Parts: sequence; C-alpha cells; structure tokens
Amino acid sequence: MKSETAKILLIAVAAGTLGLAAALVMDGPGPLLKTEAGQRALQGVLSASAPALPAGVTVARRGEAVPPLTLPDLGGNPVAVPQAFAGRPLLINVWASWCGPCIQEMPELQRFFAEQGGKGVQVIGIALDDEAAVRRFLKTTPVAYPILIEAAGPADAGVRLGNPKGVLPYSVLVSADGRLLKQRIGPFEHGEISGWAEP
Repeated sequence: MKSETAKILLIAVAAGTLGLAAALVMDGPGPLLKTEAGQRALQGVLSASAPALPAGVTVARRGEAVPPLTLPDLGGNPVAVPQAFAGRPLLINVWASWCGPCIQEMPELQRFFAEQGGKGVQVIGIALDDEAAVRRFLKTTPVAYPILIEAAGPADAGVRLGNPKGVLPYSVLVSADGRLLKQRIGPFEHGEISGWAEP
C-alpha cells in the first residue's frame, strides 16, 4: 500500500511540475518565468524531456565548474570559455540570427555590457549559427561584446552550458572562478539584466 501511495504522490508531483511548465511556456515570459523558482522549474521540465546526450558530453550544473569550451571568434581565433574571462563574473548569451526573441534582447545586452565597463560583469555571445549569417546580422545590429560561433547540434555550447532542449535565447551567469551560478531561458527585457546578473 505504501508503494502505491508513493507512486500516486510521484505522479501528482510530476503532473504539477508539467502543469507549471506548460503555464510558463503558454503564457510567455510572465512574472513566474522571471523568478529563479520559475526558471528552475522550467529547466527541470525541459531537461527531463530532452533527448539523450551524446556519449562523453559534460553538461554544466549549478554551483559546479563550467566544462571548458573552445570556440572561434569572428576572426577565427580560438577562445577558451570561461578561462579567457576568469577573474570577473561572466554573462554568456546563446543566440541565433534567426531567433526573434534573441534579436529583441540584443540591445539590452549591449546596454548592460556598456554599463559594466572594464570592472563589472563581462558579456559574451555564442551564436549557434552560420558565420556569414551572423556577420550580416551584426552589420544591422552591432554589439561591442565578443561573439563566438558554433554550429547548432546535440552537443553544442548551449547544451553543454545546461540547455539540453536548445531553447533560445539562453543565458548563464558564471562566477569569477568559473562556476555556473544562474541559468535563464528566454529573453531579457529592459532593465532586467542588472538585477539578474548580481552574483
């Protein structure tokens, strides 16, 4: 009888979590999705329904060191993430030129980057996109923060940074010593980044 009760409770918890996630997705970026609790619930549901990872792929987990990534910048130079940015917190934004919400939030990311100067939180973008498409896009929507490039796939940078479903835009906050502090699915609206990016 206890095992049946446990099963019923487990099913009820799973149904509640799925209902919460459905509400978050269907209602768009409402108040709940902007909270850490809402983001964690959404992360949990998306992770549970994500495809299996390729063998040997390491995924970042909150509180743990971010697995090293080496990606080319727009000049073709390899950049080690997060090692090249050690010493200050780092906001990593994963985006694509075809992603409407990604495009909408880029001015806000640029504003935050400019506001931080040389002493605050660093910002980089990782475009899961074709390099030519990214270059064309950046001519019309320029940003001053570094942009790295990678092809989208089952083990791309977004997946390795804790986004196994590949929902874009996706951002993470990494501590000065390389640990994953926060994750966010969905775009930032005006004024949101400053409060979110506090380590």
